[in-house]
Amino acid sequence: MTPTLAVSTVIFALRPDERRSAPAGARPQLWLPLVVRLRDPFDGHWALPGGPLRADEGLADAASRTLRETTGLRPNYLEQLYAFGDADRPGAEHGRVVSVVYWAMIGAEEAHLATTGQNVRWLAADRLPDLAFDHNRIVEYALWRLRTKVEYSRIAHAFLGETFTLRELREVHEVVLRKEVDPANFRRQVEASGAVVPTGQVRTGGRHRPAQLYRYDTAIEPVDLGPLAPEPHHPPTSTEETS
Repeated sequence: MTPTLAVSTVIFALRPDERRSAPAGARPQLWLPLVVRLRDPFDGHWALPGGPLRADEGLADAASRTLRETTGLRPNYLEQLYAFGDADRPGAEHGRVVSVVYWAMIGAEEAHLATTGQNVRWLAADRLPDLAFDHNRIVEYALWRLRTKVEYSRIAHAFLGETFTLRELREVHEVVLRKEVDPANFRRQVEASGAVVPTGQVRTGGRHRPAQLYRYDTAIEPVDLGPLAPEPHHPPTSTEETS
């Protein structure tokens, strides 16, 4: 039997710890939206948003479509994470499925726009139940990639707004890495990277003194795709328009 090609998506966001036992002022945690399956195999289990690839669409288009249809989320950027296609994947007795998995990070404001309800829910990435298929393994791999990349790429910017303080950026790193980061060393590393630039503005209010606001240098791509990067679109010249 020919394997089915499917596309799934892992979306991470920083959200408050919603447990009643969580201490006041606790830092946010990594959460991801999951959907409940309504058919076998794994009827009633939580699973990553996804579905079969249509014959007339690309992989990234399928990831965007299935995510939009299930959660209402529309991330600006999706990156291909990995392909999972072992012949003995859980559920293979119902037909072999090869899953191409995409992932993305979104900010808290965008996360609030997600459609939630009985069949769609945000769950803490480090406290997941047994998911459908091998989706626990997929999430575990995505977390490993996130924690590996956050220290040498600008991937953390996806969790923040357009402008942010270095303290807010450092706290993203601490939540993702699950460890404290020395503020002075972190400032030196960020400023030396050239990835962020000061806006000339400050954030006031709260318990702390006004803090310098930064933004990411938009001339630097979030992820270097090398020759796979899409070619820039150039509007036609007047000659091209009349030819």
